[in-house]
Amino acid sequence: MNPSPFRLSIGGRPLQNRNIFIVIGALVIAAFAVFLVNAYLTGVEQRVEKQAEAQNLTTIVVATQPLDFGDPLTPENIRLQNFPASSVPQGAFTTIRGALADNRVVLRPIVPGEPVLADKVSGASGRAVLAANLPEGMRAVAIPVTDVTGVSGFVRPGDTVDVLLTRQIPGDGAEAADLMSDIILERVKVLAIDQVANEGATEAQVGKTAVLEVDPQQAQQLAIGTKLGTLSLALRNIESQEEAKGRTLTNRDVGNSRLYIRKRPTGQASSMAPPAAMAQAGSPMARPIPSGPSMTIYRGVEGQAYPVNLLGGK
Repeated sequence: MNPSPFRLSIGGRPLQNRNIFIVIGALVIAAFAVFLVNAYLTGVEQRVEKQAEAQNLTTIVVATQPLDFGDPLTPENIRLQNFPASSVPQGAFTTIRGALADNRVVLRPIVPGEPVLADKVSGASGRAVLAANLPEGMRAVAIPVTDVTGVSGFVRPGDTVDVLLTRQIPGDGAEAADLMSDIILERVKVLAIDQVANEGATEAQVGKTAVLEVDPQQAQQLAIGTKLGTLSLALRNIESQEEAKGRTLTNRDVGNSRLYIRKRPTGQASSMAPPAAMAQAGSPMARPIPSGPSMTIYRGVEGQAYPVNLLGGK
């Protein structure tokens, strides 16, 4: 029997005619599937465009489901929708292919039915990077926060905050308890808490760092502030544009009491013991009573009287 003039082989082993037909059939089916997908997308776009032209509308790409930071755009989560030609948002995609090009991913949350805009998705890199969310001329700076300075985790990406600096009052005579507080930045946008940059996050998250969107000068203020004292975040209404009229506050501005305890002279403790204590000791001498206002502080069952005066008094 004469050998067949045409044989396929893989690794030196000839394929049987049946296997050849299976391989060829699989290739044909794959090519046909690609053709059908392209034809379907083209047909959908053409039908929508014809309907739009009849009503002076155009077509834009919108989301079909909630999209969060880092989600890739796919044919399943976007579609074309008619839109008034005179009201198309800037950066809107007009074709499915344009939106799917370059493996784009979502940078900012998109809700169902919302137009997919160029500034809410990545560019050609297809990477969900924080830098893509920074406006021109702005910087991202991280500052340390705790559960207290970070408002118990209720500060989330997309919120607006004021930044407070609390530090010791400068001067040779200042003690550790002599503190001052200033509002150093107002209406600052929070980009991320730790490594979470999703503005759609709704649960409280206590993080160790907060990433803020600031200009270069504000970035320098934050860098110095982290060395001078403690930075705290004050959550504010995102729609509020009112500037705070705060001034520098010190520990004396906390509370409205103007009383303070003067330093007690040495040896005065025994002479200012309470009458009951002296009576129990059987002392025949009467205890001298402090002149002017006084305050008795009890420790257990024994007390001591201290003269007090108004703050700034003599």
